[in-house]
Amino acid sequence: MSEAFVTICRRHRLVPVVVIDNANQALALGQALVAGGLPLLEVTLRTPAGLAAIAALAEASDQVGGPDLLVGAGTVLTESQVDLAVSAGANFIVTPGWSPPVVARCLELKVSVLPGVATAGEIMAAAAMGIDLVKWFPAAQLGGPAGLAAIASVFGEMSFVPTGGVGPSNLAEYLAMPPVAALGGSWMVPRQAIAQGDFSGIEQLVRQAVNAVKAVEGERR
Repeated sequence: MSEAFVTICRRHRLVPVVVIDNANQALALGQALVAGGLPLLEVTLRTPAGLAAIAALAEASDQVGGPDLLVGAGTVLTESQVDLAVSAGANFIVTPGWSPPVVARCLELKVSVLPGVATAGEIMAAAAMGIDLVKWFPAAQLGGPAGLAAIASVFGEMSFVPTGGVGPSNLAEYLAMPPVAALGGSWMVPRQAIAQGDFSGIEQLVRQAVNAVKAVEGERR
């Protein structure tokens, strides 16, 4: 896993999960994220516009956030999707669940991968493949912060990105946990707001999320 991806996750503590229906809105979305203080995003492949949005952001990175903007592909289910996402310019790959073939393909291509895990066995399998940062999903259904605290206690070398049911109400509780590197979520990039072109509203939500993280970090010092 590239140092750039791990470092930026730990620096910003947030990974916005984006569902976009119109690739023509990708640049404006990227600019809103950067303006709000969060130069990374996971563009899911849940819609036909996902790959085109990744390509648009990669091709025009100088208009958005320059080399500091990291664009990832999420909801990656197959090896062929890994290839397509990397070809489109994705800097990292995120999977919803544990898939050794997908992880192996990412490692082969030397692209950062954040694989989804839900069980102790999957975490062990990830560690066996040299993965030390995983997406814990779906976090709410797995017990939230208490559930993560229980399972993370036996995996001292593993870091987690809880995703699913994460938001302002539990952000501080998650971030106070040492094994948590970052949080994944869509609350600061609502699909409807993207569709409506409300990028000023998205920028405001992003800034609020960034400030909430800063407040938590300040309290811990």
